[in-house]
Amino acid sequence: MSIDILSLKSKMTKTLGLVAAAAAIMVIMPLSASAHCDTMEGPTVSDGFKALETGNVNYTLKWIQPQYEQEIKDKFNLVMKMKDFSPEAKEVAEQYFFSELVRVHRTGEGAPFDGLKPYGTPVDEVVAAADESIAAGNLSPINKLNKEGLIPDERMPEITERFEKVMSSKDFDVNDLEAGREYIESYVKFFKYAEGEEEHGAHGAEAIHEKEDAHDAAASHQEVLYTVKSGDTLWQIALKYDTTYRQIANVNKISNPHMIYPGQTFIIPIE
Repeated sequence: MSIDILSLKSKMTKTLGLVAAAAAIMVIMPLSASAHCDTMEGPTVSDGFKALETGNVNYTLKWIQPQYEQEIKDKFNLVMKMKDFSPEAKEVAEQYFFSELVRVHRTGEGAPFDGLKPYGTPVDEVVAAADESIAAGNLSPINKLNKEGLIPDERMPEITERFEKVMSSKDFDVNDLEAGREYIESYVKFFKYAEGEEEHGAHGAEAIHEKEDAHDAAASHQEVLYTVKSGDTLWQIALKYDTTYRQIANVNKISNPHMIYPGQTFIIPIE
């Protein structure tokens, strides 16, 4: 027990140091609003609270790629031991867990993490409207922004289709991680398209060419050949090509979709 506490204390010190540094930077720099999963009021941290309140880590695991599950489970178990020592220990332990949860989630997306943003962090209007639409079960908040010219008319049919996929997968058993991850996959695609992006972590000319290839293939209903690069996951690849990791796994007869290797070439089905 004492070893666990010392280990957690050391890890929390490092993590909270990064959080403090990020908070200091935010005082002098404009805040990025698009990645609302990085905020204390975001959906990832919200599920982190539910996990700690109920003692059920599965509330958080849908945000995590399967290869990182054990890492989050280990951190969760340590924090559950720490949080009952005192109110101060509870606050520090929770902050540590939330920060690590978001960091690992962002790692799975292939996106950077520069610290957990505090309560009150500004959120882009489109992001807020997308959240409100899911909570309300209809696209009224999004339609309002469309009428105001903040969302182009040509994006609305695709936004509507993606929203319907989110709503159709929303009601799942918290312990059914496969269904939970399917929901998050639809959720991320809806948000990124509403914002005018396709996925996190798209940088540089290579990412632009990949998007162009995906668009051209979709337009002609062709299949795409994709060669796995270091750090890729099927979930990330599926986001690039607007498909699902299950479809890629089925087409390529991948027995374990959570174990792929650089240099492998997969057929990407384009609907």
